[in-house]
Amino acid sequence: NYRYREAILKWDEALQLTPEDATLYEMKSQVLMSLHEMFPAVHAAEMAVQRNPRSWDAWQTLGRAQLGLGEIALAIRSFQVSLHIFPMNPEVWKEDLSWARKLQEQQKATKTESVQALAKEKELAQESIPDYDFESDEIVAVCAAIAEKEKALSAAKTVVIVSASGTVETVTEKDNCPTTPDETLFIRAR
Repeated sequence: NYRYREAILKWDEALQLTPEDATLYEMKSQVLMSLHEMFPAVHAAEMAVQRNPRSWDAWQTLGRAQLGLGEIALAIRSFQVSLHIFPMNPEVWKEDLSWARKLQEQQKATKTESVQALAKEKELAQESIPDYDFESDEIVAVCAAIAEKEKALSAAKTVVIVSASGTVETVTEKDNCPTTPDETLFIRAR
């Protein structure tokens, strides 16, 4: 009747009276999975398997709980143990194990795609950075030209004068004859 919380309380009461009953743990695990409480479901299923390692349905429930956590490899192993105990179980063959293997294939495909994408991204990053020869004649000539321009600018000092009336004047000072602005100086900037 979908009264899962009440069922869990009843199973907990029963487990206090008979703590070695694997069936109670297995049923509790199924209800916990219905409530999407996967960690407690895996724990309850593991307790069922510990209590009765020959219970194929406990192994099947453990596999389903492990799938709920995304542990596909562990789930496949649990389903295989279940089939080893009861090989004629069509539910485990057709539903559980085939579903887990499909998920495993999808996981491998996704992993392969992401590895390929990372490799492609790394390759593009390496292609986009050109390999410069910093000792080439062109680079040396550009550096020399920049140095000459800087030397010429530092030799002639340029002063921008903004007067109180708002007029802007650019004055070039020479080392031997500095320009002194008049008293209407408002802002002086280099």
